[in-house]
Amino acid sequence: MNHLSGVVLICCLAASAGAQDLFDLQGHIDRAVAAGQKTITVPPGRHRVAPHDRQHLVLRGLKDTTIVADGAELVCTETTRALTIADCTNLTLRGLTIDYDPLPFTQGRLTALSADKKVHDIELFDGYPAAAAARNFKYEIYTPDTRLLRCGDHYPASVTPTGERGLRVTMNQGAAADPEQVGDIIVIGAEFAPHGSIPHAVECSASTNVRLERVTLYASNCFGFLEYNCDGSVYDRCVIDRRAPGDDPVKRADPRARSLDADAFHSKHALRGPSYLGCVARYMGDDGINICGDYHLVGSAAGTELRVLAKQRLNIAVGDPVELLTYEGRRLPNATVTAVTRLDTITDEERAWLVKQRMDEGLRSRECREAWQITLDRAADLPRGSLIASARRMGNGFRVIGCEFGFNRSRGILIKASDGVVANNRLVGNWGPAILCSPEFWWLESGSSNNVAIRGNQITDCRSRAIVVEATGGAGLFTGTPAAAGAHNNITVEGNQVSGGPQPSVVLTSILGLRLTGNRFVGLPAGTEPIKLTNCEQVNQSDNQ
Repeated sequence: MNHLSGVVLICCLAASAGAQDLFDLQGHIDRAVAAGQKTITVPPGRHRVAPHDRQHLVLRGLKDTTIVADGAELVCTETTRALTIADCTNLTLRGLTIDYDPLPFTQGRLTALSADKKVHDIELFDGYPAAAAARNFKYEIYTPDTRLLRCGDHYPASVTPTGERGLRVTMNQGAAADPEQVGDIIVIGAEFAPHGSIPHAVECSASTNVRLERVTLYASNCFGFLEYNCDGSVYDRCVIDRRAPGDDPVKRADPRARSLDADAFHSKHALRGPSYLGCVARYMGDDGINICGDYHLVGSAAGTELRVLAKQRLNIAVGDPVELLTYEGRRLPNATVTAVTRLDTITDEERAWLVKQRMDEGLRSRECREAWQITLDRAADLPRGSLIASARRMGNGFRVIGCEFGFNRSRGILIKASDGVVANNRLVGNWGPAILCSPEFWWLESGSSNNVAIRGNQITDCRSRAIVVEATGGAGLFTGTPAAAGAHNNITVEGNQVSGGPQPSVVLTSILGLRLTGNRFVGLPAGTEPIKLTNCEQVNQSDNQ
């Protein structure tokens, strides 16, 4: 079977399955809204739903509304958005389960490896999308016995079907000593979206006081829950996990090894930060939580006038307090914006400088296009490459309490915001830092943190550091130099328990005003020091053992 005929077969089979027993969930809710109902009940049961305009369900402009979906499951019949929430106020959604059929990933077994391990031959398991549906996204390798990640990230050069259920994945780099083995389980993104696809399972935008309660996700083509430009969202006991075979309505030759293809919870540009309360996220293809805003690059500065190269779209407004970070990583006192004016596109000379920076390729080559003039209420010494961000739009006031994150390929909890708490969470087997508090020049994600408490968390067997609070400017990515004290202010790391993982377990830099007390390190190897401080001032440190 050639590639094209394989795609046609997949589309025909999926379309045939999707045509059976479709439920008009959108119509059910729209009719209740039109009738003036403020409490809307979705009938229990598994509901196969077809997408409209690449979305299986859209909740837009709802106010003071509760949707009760206890015992209801939304089965997405194409690998595109499950749920869009937009421009809503005081909306509660309770009890909904979301899954995909066909799945947005496929799964198989490594049957052969080249001597340099650059070429992987794979036979896909029955019950998963066929080879023609595979796409070059989030390729991960798991051990067959523990069913945990075998190794870190792989970024294939190509993914080629070799038959209906055969794949060949070719790497740019590889070595005989690499850890993958014949017999390992692989998972890679897959797509069935004949009507078009947009990313993420649940996206919430421009909404206030949205509450998602006991919503469960078993799959997503990218992020699980993404919100942006929201205010005061609450995620209460939401769950992301790989579906157990006994509960999976589709018979598969091998149980699912992955849940989501990327991040579990991701918040961007929130006015009041989100609250994640008692949530669970495991086996996803990227971070557990990321709370952040946007940095924009300073092209030049003259007194109070800044020429700013915007990351995608500028999200700084007149009246905003702004965080200012020099290229070397020194944080200046916040200023206030008095004027914002669109100028032009960035110049060839600015682009030439930009492509030399250590940052994401998309930002360097494509996404930073517009130039703006921003006027501050005071002069600021900001050389090219310095950063500016709205301090109102980065998720300040967040809470991450009583959650569990684990067995994912990256960070557990990633914070780039202020005035928040990370408390009483359980983190197990993260491949990146379990808890990381740091702005990221690489992604131009803000910001630095003030008044953050990391308290009472239990961290077990993480592959990287347990707790990291750090900061660098753009120059620091070349030199490895952390920012001076004062990038972060008033940080508490207290009463956490760490077992396993590399040493030092706790790495803290660039902090002015640090409380570091009562942390416990279980099974600490003899002669190792679990805490490392760099560029920290005004430190209160006691009873760590």
